[in-house]
Amino acid sequence: MLATCAHRGPLRVQKALYPEGPEVCQAIVLHPPGGIVGGDALDIEVVGAAGAHGLLTTPGAGKWYRSGGRQASQCLRVEVAFGAIVEWLPQETIVFDGAEAQMLTRVDLAAGAVYCGWEILCLGRTAAGERFSQGRLELSTRIEQAGRPLWIERGCLRGGSPWLAAAAGLGGLPVSGTLLLAGRPVEAEWLAACRAVPPAVGLRVGVTALPGVLVARCLGPASEPAKAWLTEVWRRLRPLALARGAVPPRIWST
Repeated sequence: MLATCAHRGPLRVQKALYPEGPEVCQAIVLHPPGGIVGGDALDIEVVGAAGAHGLLTTPGAGKWYRSGGRQASQCLRVEVAFGAIVEWLPQETIVFDGAEAQMLTRVDLAAGAVYCGWEILCLGRTAAGERFSQGRLELSTRIEQAGRPLWIERGCLRGGSPWLAAAAGLGGLPVSGTLLLAGRPVEAEWLAACRAVPPAVGLRVGVTALPGVLVARCLGPASEPAKAWLTEVWRRLRPLALARGAVPPRIWST
């Protein structure tokens, strides 16, 4: 159950839902302005108490607008106590051409705690033919369990950089997605189930097992096939790794 909820400014929890029963709280995190502009700073703190299970998502695509030179930031901090599970599954993030964005994620897991989260990034408004030709996107994700690092990743995507088109980089594809499940040893059955998910045409995918972390990644031409593939990976992984059938938030279907 959602025990406490507080907000300052426009960022808030829109609704707490229980389609899986009282054991799992599905919460919708809402940013009413609809997008992030230069100078904005969003701070999200999530605490999963011992034995709790929460799934957080967003009502629609997040948007980072052209900034005009000022940096905007989003900092997500997640603390997960013993035996608790936190799932952070926002809808896709669209980074407009000219945005100056910083996205920071820090997850601290107690022993026996689990985190499952994804990030789907679309560089430019591809439906309008826009590309990420200028601006910058800084990314940083750190996951620790009982003080031991499980996953540390940092990156900086500069608009117009040759790396965006390079084969060793994004290969000219504007959409990337990463799902991380951290906190438990990865079993062979999990990998097999995730690797069996067929990708759409044009989508490049891969699933990897690291000590205490399962990583699923994709690159593609649009956000829809990337989101569909990651959702199916999550559907197949959740019963195996979290011992609970996948119940997608209804907001994903609206």
